[in-house]
Amino acid sequence: MCKYIETERLLLRELFPSDDLGMFELDSNPEVHRYLGNNPVTDIEQSREIIANIRERYLTRGIGRWAVILKGTNEFIGWSGLKLEKDVNGHDYFYDLGYRFIPKHWGKGYAIETANAFVNYGFNTLKLDTINAYADASHKASRNVLEKAGFKYINTFEYQGEEEVWYEIKNPNK
Repeated sequence: MCKYIETERLLLRELFPSDDLGMFELDSNPEVHRYLGNNPVTDIEQSREIIANIRERYLTRGIGRWAVILKGTNEFIGWSGLKLEKDVNGHDYFYDLGYRFIPKHWGKGYAIETANAFVNYGFNTLKLDTINAYADASHKASRNVLEKAGFKYINTFEYQGEEEVWYEIKNPNK
């Protein structure tokens, strides 16, 4: 597995236990959780558990979300990446693209930059046939990122009591 991906402005790498303060800043913010069930973390130990769970996914599933680090400052600004997911919208197993950023970094194009990097990684390194993503149906910014990255809207469905939209992108090399 590739240990990091570099884009023009960002370093994408596996999450480390030392990312706990950044993860807590991200996941304790109610605005970040507006489209995620409104359930922000309240204690840094929860962030440490999240990181441990993601690191376990690296071992058991070969992939998981990665830290997004701003090159100029070495600052943790969020996470992005692929994870092997299951049992959503009638799909047994699928590779899911996701991203989440600290609000002061919203609107700067980081989500699309990481989405493009992980689509490239998924198709050219992992040789995946398809990558999926889903988002809250009312989260226009996230939907715009997916569409700019080449994902196609497939359908709307209910998941955990919320209306979600399902997207996919096919590997053009297959």
